[in-house]
Amino acid sequence: MTDGPTNFIETPFVRRKRRAESLAKWVFLAMSFAMVVPLLLILGFLVARAWPALSLDFLLDPPVRGMRAGGIWPALLGTIYLVVISLAVAAPIGILAAVYLNEYARDNWFNRLINLAVINLAGVPSIVHALFGLGAFVLAAGIGKSILAASLTLAVMTLPVIIASTREALASVPRSFREACWNVGATRWQTIRAVVLPNSISGILTGVILQVSRAAGETAPIMFTGALFFKAVDRGDLFAYGLLEQCMALSMHLYVIATQVPGVPEAVPYATAVVLLGAVLLVNATAIAVRVYMRSRKKW
Repeated sequence: MTDGPTNFIETPFVRRKRRAESLAKWVFLAMSFAMVVPLLLILGFLVARAWPALSLDFLLDPPVRGMRAGGIWPALLGTIYLVVISLAVAAPIGILAAVYLNEYARDNWFNRLINLAVINLAGVPSIVHALFGLGAFVLAAGIGKSILAASLTLAVMTLPVIIASTREALASVPRSFREACWNVGATRWQTIRAVVLPNSISGILTGVILQVSRAAGETAPIMFTGALFFKAVDRGDLFAYGLLEQCMALSMHLYVIATQVPGVPEAVPYATAVVLLGAVLLVNATAIAVRVYMRSRKKW
């Protein structure tokens, strides 16, 4: 028996594992930079080009001189209308559908068919949703081209994302939580309402974030169902549109001034793009803050 501490000699096998681990760490770090750096470069480029046109007046003024000057208030307001109404339609339906599929539905061919349909619907191109909205809401339902028809089309388009993300969030809640509630006599709905939904709210917000981002940036669905080229709106008027009226939208406005209107100052399309990105990032940041707060209250 020897006295003193024993020195362990690192074997070649351990050294190879350490080198492989270090290599994997640097590869993943490089991949992260490869995703983040181009995004920052694009944002910096857009802001630099848009800076001469960005101002409070640009946000609150309507376009003038054939949309060659002025601001983007009608398009910004129309985008807010479309996103809020589509969210009000899609979020409750999507969350309730996900609750049924995850908590109540049995594993049979019919429910498996529903799951497959939801997955496939998420991959349908937006132009197909646009044609569906035109046929279903504008023509068949008789709504006509309007904010309501465009919002319903956006809601149908984003519904699968909300259903899928909500199902994942519900499935992440440990089953032991449900069994503990059932053992003390709680019904299935009481368990869902008091335990499952509060503990999955952060994941549900993820689906809502994705819905807002996609709805704000889509052009084809609203072009067919409710967006128009131009509409006169007073500066800062919050109630300029009715549900059955057509509206301007930032995504379509950006397309129009970039491709259809000659003589537009170079900074204006870039400024419109920056405002659209900024609105999406603001909504995402707010939802992320709420999600972080909700996660901090979890007990597991």
